[in-house]
Amino acid sequence: MTDPEQQVVTYERRGPVAVVTMNRPEYGNAQNSKMTYALDAAFTRAVDDGEVKVIVLAGSGKHFSGGHDIGTPGRDIDQSFERKAVIHWDHVDKQGVESRFARESEVYLGMCRRWREIPKPMIAMVQGACIAGGLMLAWSCDFIVASDDAFFSDPVVRMGIPGVEYFAHPWVMNPRAAKEFLFTGDRFGAERARELGMVNQVVPRGDLETTVMGIAERISAMPRLGLALTKKAVNQAEDLMGMRSGMDSVFGLHHAAHAHNAETGPDSLAGLDARSMADKNGRS
Repeated sequence: MTDPEQQVVTYERRGPVAVVTMNRPEYGNAQNSKMTYALDAAFTRAVDDGEVKVIVLAGSGKHFSGGHDIGTPGRDIDQSFERKAVIHWDHVDKQGVESRFARESEVYLGMCRRWREIPKPMIAMVQGACIAGGLMLAWSCDFIVASDDAFFSDPVVRMGIPGVEYFAHPWVMNPRAAKEFLFTGDRFGAERARELGMVNQVVPRGDLETTVMGIAERISAMPRLGLALTKKAVNQAEDLMGMRSGMDSVFGLHHAAHAHNAETGPDSLAGLDARSMADKNGRS
């Protein structure tokens, strides 16, 4: 069982680069609310540090992230949290859609949108699994560099849910690939992800950190304001291509699926947990 005092996120400064590392390796870096707010604090620290030019997001252990926490002893879905991404009511004393919509607007969709707008370049350093909620973390970053053993998957259609809350699929790959990714629930390997444009580079596992730090150092030679404005320019272009409004529309469908599951089955996740999802999708 996880030590309650364990740092679920660690922070390290390496010259102009801040390395933010998810640190629940025994659970594949499953993302609970505690980790979400620890990530937010680390990113804020990096933004506030005038010496930091680039932020690297990493995961400790075998996998980058197995996704949202839907079954570890540290799952904290029933706890209140500080609301930073959206202004909404607390979810813990509510029921049904009123509770789920409030919570997921904040800790899932809202936080990823907040992080996408961080004015410093962010690089996701991905090894092993990058599944469901792990995709959202990587997709919030500007670059993704993956090791050759990395794989990407969004299997939540098995729950009757049309993809994760930060629905960037048609923009980070292409619509037909997104349909294949979602309809089959299959894993896309690192090379396939690179071919589709979701990943910038694929390197041997042993070269992953060196490669990422090299990219970060090259970026850090650019002027801070130039980087911030360029990032905003590309993000705005994505939004003009419908990304933000598309996410809003799919978020409603996402919660329609949760409500249907809760009405017709044992719970809003169709009775599935991390173990059963892994068994259906092929365990690693």
